[in-house]
Amino acid sequence: MRCPYCSHDESKVIDSRPADDGERIRRRRECLKCGRRFTTHETVETIPLIVVKRDKSREPFDRSKLMSGLLRACEKRPVPFETIEGITNEIETKLQSSLEREVTAAKIGELAMESLKSIDEVSYVRFASVYRQFKDINTFLEELNKLLTEK
Repeated sequence: MRCPYCSHDESKVIDSRPADDGERIRRRRECLKCGRRFTTHETVETIPLIVVKRDKSREPFDRSKLMSGLLRACEKRPVPFETIEGITNEIETKLQSSLEREVTAAKIGELAMESLKSIDEVSYVRFASVYRQFKDINTFLEELNKLLTEK
């Protein structure tokens, strides 16, 4: 592992333990050249998941894009970061455990909306307005009416 301070490529592991989610290992390392300490996180390498977008282009699944969209939808709402992180983990786990190597962006969006609906309705409507590309106030009202009739 390369030292982030002096770029020396030899270090020793001082401490190793599971990270919070149990999916990663957190390691404290010490550079053998400069003696400074740093932390690394080790994860299992998985088969890449490909996202098929609306325009039929394909790109690797990016967890940070999902997290960013959820954070934006939940901005200034009483939704703890841990909950958003949990939703992201849950969706990523569902996608990785399915036998499909390609998944549509629509499927990811639906999974996100499904999770947000039960947590915070305002965040759900915010996410849906961007995801479903509401064109005018009528589409917005249709989504709100669906939400009200489900209650």
